[in-house]
Amino acid sequence: MFISLIILVVALVLDQLLGEPRRFHPLVGFGNIANRVERYLNRGDHWGEERYWRGVFAWVVMVAPPVIVAIVLHYFLLEFSPIISVLGEALIVYLALGRKSLIAHARAVYSKLQQFNMPGARRAVGLIVTRDTLALDENGVSTAAVESVLENGSDAIFASVFWFALAGIPGVVLHRAANTLDAMWGYRNERFEEFGWAAARFDDVLNYIPARFTAISYALCGQLKLALRSWYKQAPQWSSPNAGPVMAAGAGALAIRLGGAAIYHGESEERPQLGFGRPAQADDIQRALILLDRALMLWVAVLLLAAASNRWLF
Repeated sequence: MFISLIILVVALVLDQLLGEPRRFHPLVGFGNIANRVERYLNRGDHWGEERYWRGVFAWVVMVAPPVIVAIVLHYFLLEFSPIISVLGEALIVYLALGRKSLIAHARAVYSKLQQFNMPGARRAVGLIVTRDTLALDENGVSTAAVESVLENGSDAIFASVFWFALAGIPGVVLHRAANTLDAMWGYRNERFEEFGWAAARFDDVLNYIPARFTAISYALCGQLKLALRSWYKQAPQWSSPNAGPVMAAGAGALAIRLGGAAIYHGESEERPQLGFGRPAQADDIQRALILLDRALMLWVAVLLLAAASNRWLF
């Protein structure tokens, strides 16, 4: 447990110092291969049940090899040298985390809003959300940015930490691969409704527990009563079983309102309200980032206590 904690801390330090790799990121290569697999298998007149099974097959083809490599690499590095094993696994966890990148994108939105540069703010927030951003006002941009911080914090940070703590490097690789495929294939449109079903469902399963731990963490690090009230009353109305609790608890923790109308692919969607209080403003982007880091420190503290207790008991 102590070794895992050391690996996690080293990974977080690497993420803070280096951010995302600029020249080549393994997830970019993974995404390029996934695009080729999807174009090959998700084509022709294969609709209905066959396309569902093609999606399942594609998911296994994409996820199984990196997980197997992670298992082999873990045991190879451990046999080679414990120090090399720690550094190698920390590098893999670092590549799975997206804290500094998420912070940089969110701060870019905040900076444009502070400069009253709405076109720039809309472009900046458009890099981290899937909704149409061209007509958003300041509250709309702020809402989108805060929602992205809360939800992506769960997906890109806390879920990776959870699966690493639970299953080591194979766990974090499994989660990151599945989450990437969901981001690429998990859409409810004509192209992906059937083919992407497996990617969406597997991601829901892998994120189910981490999302609720994230929601609890947001609540404990913010306005606890409002967060729990939002989670209990509003999350069930949200279409996503995992984003609902995370964003509802986060909105309550910040004592602001999220959700509401948003435009996706040219069509307006009226989403349930999340949270209580005033609409999101530019400063709430910074507050959301602070909440994110407080929750992360809470997780590290809990893992430290767990490691200390494990060592004391056994």
